[in-house]
Amino acid sequence: MTRSPPSWTVVIAVILALQTVSATLGRLVPVAGPAFTLEFGWDQAWVGYLAAASIVGALFVLTSGIGLMHRLGGVRALQLSLLVGSASLSLYLVPSITMALIASICVGLSSGTANPAGSEVLTRYTPREHRNLVFSIKQAGVPLGGIVGGVAIPPLIDWLGWRFASVVIAAVCIVAVLATWPFQKSIDPLPEERAHYRLLSFRLTDILVPMRSLSRGDRLWRASWVGGLLAIPQAGWITFLVTYLVVALGQSLNTAGFVFAVMQTSSMFGRVILGWVADRVGSGPGTLMMASIGSAISTILLGLSTPAWPLWAFLLLAAFAGIAVSGWNGVQIAEVARRSPPELIGETAAGSVIMIFLSNMLTPVAFAVFIAATNRYDLAFLISGVFSLICVPILYGIDRRPTPDAA
Repeated sequence: MTRSPPSWTVVIAVILALQTVSATLGRLVPVAGPAFTLEFGWDQAWVGYLAAASIVGALFVLTSGIGLMHRLGGVRALQLSLLVGSASLSLYLVPSITMALIASICVGLSSGTANPAGSEVLTRYTPREHRNLVFSIKQAGVPLGGIVGGVAIPPLIDWLGWRFASVVIAAVCIVAVLATWPFQKSIDPLPEERAHYRLLSFRLTDILVPMRSLSRGDRLWRASWVGGLLAIPQAGWITFLVTYLVVALGQSLNTAGFVFAVMQTSSMFGRVILGWVADRVGSGPGTLMMASIGSAISTILLGLSTPAWPLWAFLLLAAFAGIAVSGWNGVQIAEVARRSPPELIGETAAGSVIMIFLSNMLTPVAFAVFIAATNRYDLAFLISGVFSLICVPILYGIDRRPTPDAA
């Protein structure tokens, strides 16, 4: 059976749309969670627990569901994960913590599917000379979805309540799936090419496949460690920036929210900028090294900031951090895909994302424990900035080929 392949620009549009909607879906609990936990009489801490449950759902896909992703095809897997996530929103309507945890795990399936599925699809269609830019455009869907969710969900809640907001987000997911459905057959491999993949596996040897696959390519572990390390200051900024500005530096909540929004907006453009730079200079590792140094500088500066700083200084730092602290994701994922054996791109992307997700889970906990013990937000940011600098020696010489000894 033959078919004409779609343009790679069509492919990136499909993946970007699904990635953005997936990120918007993931913003529902952090934004609407305070409203329904208050209504149900739950402790506000459950907002954090539900967010953690979504990461559990993502890790389930990354460890046990890669075969299913291959069996379905990357686009179809993304579409079905959005449908499952949108359907699970109905469980939040039940005043049951158990149902809310199940719903959050189902929502996490979509974010867990996005990176390995998108990487597998884009690697097959993207010209090598545009790969960093295209992967960065895909990753720009994450902050874009966060911005859409952060801007759209609160007014919906104020206007008609959190239940109506949930219905709207579910409808957006369904519309995205319907809009991209006609392109799936031409983008995903033919059914006979993916029939040999196992649907789900809970065997330990299969669960460990994503991590073991990082040993199968050219210095994949080093490229993956970079993602895990850069995710540490990124998670600190995203989780504690607003709290730090309000509690430690005496800024108003509106000011802190504005600074955070500037960072998120800059992150969306920063990912595209760093992807373009990496393609122009022809070096993903070199671009990641610059981002690592920029991440360290901006995070350390945040730790050194004082209540006397003017608003423009915080906004300028947030704009720079959006590029340096949060702009590296697309280049790093493209670097992992470049070094991966073609038949293992989904697995290596999953292994690399697992390391990033672990940093995303553990960093807020480490921050919280450190701050509880010391009451020093500034020191927490200063320490996290050092982790970015560790990337520099990891990246140095990563593309250097060993030279044979002279005869």
